[in-house]
Amino acid sequence: MSVRQTALQLSAVYFDDGHFTKDLTLAVAIPSESQERQGYKCLQVYLDDCIIPLLSKMGFTCKLFENSVSDAGPFLLAERIENLNMPTILTYGHGDVVLGQHEHWKPGLSPFDLHEEGDRLYGRGTADNKGQHLINLQALASVMEVQGKLGFNFKVLFETGEEIGSPGLKEFCDQHRQALSADVFIASDGPRISPHSPTIFTGSRGGINFDLVVNLRDGAHHSGNFGGLLADPAIILSHAIASITDSRGQLQIPEWRPTSLTQDIRDVLAVLPPIDAGFELDSDWGESSLTMAERVFGWNSFAVLAMKSGHPEAPVNAISGYARATCQLRYVVGTEANDIISALRQHLDNHGLQSVDIIQAEENPFPATRLDIQNPWIAFIAASLERTCGHRADLLPNLGGSLPNVCFADVLGLPTIWIPHSYPGCCQHAPNEHLLKSTARQALLCMTGLFVDISVSGQQIITGSKYSAL
Repeated sequence: MSVRQTALQLSAVYFDDGHFTKDLTLAVAIPSESQERQGYKCLQVYLDDCIIPLLSKMGFTCKLFENSVSDAGPFLLAERIENLNMPTILTYGHGDVVLGQHEHWKPGLSPFDLHEEGDRLYGRGTADNKGQHLINLQALASVMEVQGKLGFNFKVLFETGEEIGSPGLKEFCDQHRQALSADVFIASDGPRISPHSPTIFTGSRGGINFDLVVNLRDGAHHSGNFGGLLADPAIILSHAIASITDSRGQLQIPEWRPTSLTQDIRDVLAVLPPIDAGFELDSDWGESSLTMAERVFGWNSFAVLAMKSGHPEAPVNAISGYARATCQLRYVVGTEANDIISALRQHLDNHGLQSVDIIQAEENPFPATRLDIQNPWIAFIAASLERTCGHRADLLPNLGGSLPNVCFADVLGLPTIWIPHSYPGCCQHAPNEHLLKSTARQALLCMTGLFVDISVSGQQIITGSKYSAL
């Protein structure tokens, strides 16, 4: 049996014998919530108890770093350098999770107790991101056990604040450029298009959050005595929001409409299967001239995340003096990020809505990134995944969501390849988060095969020489 077949068999046994579920149970049990201060101590515990032992067993040297941002979680940098002339891969994972939201999970489930039900493994972090980086590291372990080596160099960067905007990550990458130098970046986060087939994406949409605020006066006033005499901030705010898109969500601000949906990107998106979200999508929402894939992977989208005026939980007959909406623009490469807020200001002013203030969120937004789809690493990885699972991988120019990919693509200057192991219906960031066992098993085998293939042919990619088809 070949090295590849032996490594694949080893990974299959690891999964089928329940070791993957056991290891994921231990990872999920650590409530590493970065959005709450009481969860901060668990960020370090996760690295100490789950990640460092696994990497150390494979001969990695591990070093922890404090975050340059005060009150932000630590970083872990680990490496196994076998030969400086071999290809070097950098990977990434985040050990933090969003809030557990205990009270909203369905009966019998708890966010930090792994629960197996049919094809689903429920628990906070199963899909985002503990289950995904566990798959990659265990695939690496299988290759190590079979070969006694990797056949390439491997560097691992873990952060513990991705769910709060990755504070300090960009600065860390900038400060440690040499230590993080590599030939390619390969990591896993986000969803596949379909749970049944591998997906590759090479970047992500950017995301910028801001509040629209109408603050006209202190306190509320009787709606009977003052109706028709006092401007209503909720109505003004509603007109502001309505001016940004039309009734089906099509963007009305010219600067927010990207220029990068070129024919080569359309061709890539045209062959994608329908997005398998596990629930019905609205085909009549968004840009009418675009396909559904083009709307989420090749275009910008505006959303109102929350809004409030008065006291919705106990309304009274009064005109509020204040209204607020938290909004977001997800944007692709081809949108001038620095012009997003100024274009919105000009748009609102042109509509006579000078009383609407714009307050940009304090956290730094993730810029949009995208790798040239002709990069040779894409074809190599796609061929490897297809060889393992027997069918073509779906290729996206970028993820619809946002990731700190700019740190790796722009700061470190690496070709970035993401291979997600979840699916759109995983309830990421919501109650009942779960990972599909069938998807996880296929992903484990795919990553195992990929690492073997890199050990055999990775050198040819970085030298630009011809390599044999996988």
